[in-house]
Amino acid sequence: MASAPLAQNGSPCCTRRPRMEICRCPLSHLISLLLFLFPSETACRPSGRRPCKMQAFRIWDVNQKTFYLRNNQLVAGYLQGPNTKLEEKIDVVPVKPHTVLLGIHGGKLCLACVKAGDEIRLQLEEVNITDVSKTTEQNKRYTFIRSDSGPTTTFESVACPGWFLCTALEADQPVSLTNAPREAIRVTKFYFQQD
Repeated sequence: MASAPLAQNGSPCCTRRPRMEICRCPLSHLISLLLFLFPSETACRPSGRRPCKMQAFRIWDVNQKTFYLRNNQLVAGYLQGPNTKLEEKIDVVPVKPHTVLLGIHGGKLCLACVKAGDEIRLQLEEVNITDVSKTTEQNKRYTFIRSDSGPTTTFESVACPGWFLCTALEADQPVSLTNAPREAIRVTKFYFQQD
């Protein structure tokens, strides 16, 4: 039977070897552990532990009408020349995959789907988009399901299933909601591009 190697002072050194072996692990395990402990700052976490970053998007319907504010109402029209600076960007905060909060004016005004009796309408509410709790039933009115189909996107209300963000065929009319997305008088398909 072979005896354990001796250290320089003559004592057995087998007590050191197990400690060194415990510390050995593949580099990939170490990287995985670090990624788990320190997740990316840009990662969105629906649990709310880390706020999601707001992103600005350009939006225009398939008839090339862009969004702008007129008398505190969101409308869609053809902006040309110096009027192009009136274009409103849509501020987006992801809630979970394919579900978003929508706002304008740096996220200080939220798009909301509101029920008033039998009527369902779109309105702007003075709520900071980054302060909206993503879990409460009451805040579903600010939440939309984003569906991409090829180059275009539709937005369906979470609070009012079957109701979609839309524009009228005529220019300079309010942006609203429709429950008849295939109706020829409403446009529900948008080009949605990160600014």
